Amino acid sequence: MGIDDLEKKVTYAGGAIALLLAGLFVPRLLKATKVTVTTTPGKGNVCKAGYHLVASLCEKSHLAQPATYWPQFLEILIIGGIMMIFAVKAKRAGVAMCALLLGLALGTVGFPFILLAAWLIVRAFRLQKYGDASFAGSGKRAREMAQAKKEGRTYSPPGAPRVANSSVPRTANPPEASKRYTPKKRARTKKK
Repeated sequence: MGIDDLEKKVTYAGGAIALLLAGLFVPRLLKATKVTVTTTPGKGNVCKAGYHLVASLCEKSHLAQPATYWPQFLEILIIGGIMMIFAVKAKRAGVAMCALLLGLALGTVGFPFILLAAWLIVRAFRLQKYGDASFAGSGKRAREMAQAKKEGRTYSPPGAPRVANSSVPRTANPPEASKRYTPKKRARTKKK
């Protein structure tokens, strides 16, 4: 079963956020940007070579070249695009995997993508086990299944075809021992 309309809308929103994050990298891809690195000073408030002391922190400024941002830009763009393609094709597993990869790749900023992946996985589990992905529907089915188990009968969802009672034990003979794989029995000897 593919993803439903709610999951599709949330996935499209997640894909839009991914494309927006990729768009934030575009200015950095076009020209070198100034990056400031800060560290704590060493003994006696002395900074390492190349750093200068600014308000109890050592700072060093340098130009970050556009090539530094290309890998993360492409990663966000490609995984976000693939996530959108999976959403169009209604493939829940693909969307969840892309969201998880994107969330792990982005670190703290990617936490919403990890939540999206977890939400999709939980919904898939509920859909497989109870036949309904919603909280209300899966809770109702779980109560019905528990009641059926308590009464000692098998649960069949509404609308499912009725099957004859399968609680009658089988009387078929067990299969014969294979001559090729079963070792021969040794004859018992009497002890004197």
